[in-house]
Amino acid sequence: MEIKQYEIFWIDLEPTKGAEIKKVRPCVIISPNEMNKYLNTIIIAPMTTKSHNYPTRVQVNFDNKTAWVVLDQIRCIDKLRLINKAGMLEEEQITEIKSIIKEMLVD
Repeated sequence: MEIKQYEIFWIDLEPTKGAEIKKVRPCVIISPNEMNKYLNTIIIAPMTTKSHNYPTRVQVNFDNKTAWVVLDQIRCIDKLRLINKAGMLEEEQITEIKSIIKEMLVD
């Protein structure tokens, strides 16, 4: 299965601990295409419909619902957790995600 950066996949996040986002849910692939092609792991950011407009969350329209990409819960997972592809982010959303990640982890 080809996995591209900024695609949305349904992913099984169980088991989890503590305040980690749980269950099967849509997630955005954050890892670059080269990593996605050659490694058995990928970096993802889960999505939720129950959130507020926090500085580390990007609001998107997914499956006819308002959802948020939860960048404060970025994690590395094995590709075995992937269920199926569900969509792709729009360019404006990708730009906003890149900006927030840069602010969180670089600047």
